[in-house]
Amino acid sequence: MASQAEQMAAGLTLSNFAQASDLKKRLWFTVGALIVFRVLSYVPLPGIDPVAMQDVFKNLHGGILDLFNNFSGGALLRMSVIVVGVMPYITASIVVQLSTSLSPTLNAIKKEGESGRKKLNQYTRYLTVMLCIIYGYGTSQSLLLSHTSAGMPVVVVQSHLLFTISCVTSVVGGTMFLMWLGEQITSRGIGNGVSLIIMAGIVSQLPAGIVSLLEAARTNANGFNGLTVIFIALLTIAMIAFICFMERAQRRVLIQYPKRQTQRGMQQEKSHLPLKINTANVIPPIFASSLLAMPLTLLQFAGKRATGESAFGDFVLSVTSWLQPGAPLHAVLYATLIIFFCFFYTAVIFNPEETADNLKRHGGFIPGIRPGKNTADYLDYVLTRITVIGAAYLTFICLVPEVLVANISPALSRLGGTGLLIVVNVTIDTVTQIQGHLLAHQYGDLLKKAKLKGGRGR
Repeated sequence: MASQAEQMAAGLTLSNFAQASDLKKRLWFTVGALIVFRVLSYVPLPGIDPVAMQDVFKNLHGGILDLFNNFSGGALLRMSVIVVGVMPYITASIVVQLSTSLSPTLNAIKKEGESGRKKLNQYTRYLTVMLCIIYGYGTSQSLLLSHTSAGMPVVVVQSHLLFTISCVTSVVGGTMFLMWLGEQITSRGIGNGVSLIIMAGIVSQLPAGIVSLLEAARTNANGFNGLTVIFIALLTIAMIAFICFMERAQRRVLIQYPKRQTQRGMQQEKSHLPLKINTANVIPPIFASSLLAMPLTLLQFAGKRATGESAFGDFVLSVTSWLQPGAPLHAVLYATLIIFFCFFYTAVIFNPEETADNLKRHGGFIPGIRPGKNTADYLDYVLTRITVIGAAYLTFICLVPEVLVANISPALSRLGGTGLLIVVNVTIDTVTQIQGHLLAHQYGDLLKKAKLKGGRGR
């Protein structure tokens, strides 16, 4: 029999949404903040030739710049003040999270509660600033490198020192503003602010990808026709449904507690320990994409500089072609890194021994398993098995676009598996929060009615 909360959730209608004034304010604030993010992506850095910058991206397709451009909503292509988006903050958050599991000192700070969380957030901000300085300096030097690279257009029209200072300053300021904007969305809007900013950047690139697909079908380029477009659309819908199913899939481990005396006599409490099939979420594809894109970018720059040097230049260009998205070697390395990071990240964020100790401390146990080490071994066994399924799922979702890019059209590179995973996950979380606000509003109305009835009965 469904619970009262489930019955209320099933009865949510548009009229309930129209009456939730606080939720509407939060939604409008979120929309306004995302509009500010999109406007900033069109504010360019000083000293950049935008036409030459587009030529650079044509030569560096598939590299780390292409990855950052997709996540920042085209801000890198236009060399805007939010050129790297929130990627430094995401990287810093992951590093701090991993460090709390590996460092006893940071792990002790994490256990301090709210004060510990504030300290870790402060460390994350400091690390974000450091990464922004590194990204800004690296971006400026990469663009200045075009002045000495054969076949590369001149992008910077300012003095080298002035451009380096302005680039580093803009990257730090732009990323810190986006981080603050994401925190404002989280507290005053709806959903996770940083995740919504990333999703907005990815979604903004989808129209250009769809237009390129339709144009390829119109011109019948390389056998690309309307049936292919229909196939891709149906495949995308099927992948979205599959992602929704897998992201909500759990392995529930039964937990029992000793019998306790209640008003109805001796009763035994039962609960479940939910273990997500995809415990690592979207971290493995992001790490794998970044690790593969970085050497590809360096090789592309080296290949441009080595033009005319037949031995070294030909070798570099050959390796670059092997690492391009859609190439067999790229797909094999991509799948291997995703599987590795699935197991590595899951082992870092979930500690079976700590979970077993917490269950033992509160009197909980798994039926048929002794508390303590046996429980930890059992949880580790279950987690390893479901991680195999999660790693296979992530690998499949991320490799399907690779196969399409290699066999159908390079234009499909805009619709990558990592971006699709992020968009679907953020959408699910946001819809869940909206539903939670609507349920809270309904409970508030019921409490008001109950108070009114109680007052009349006196």
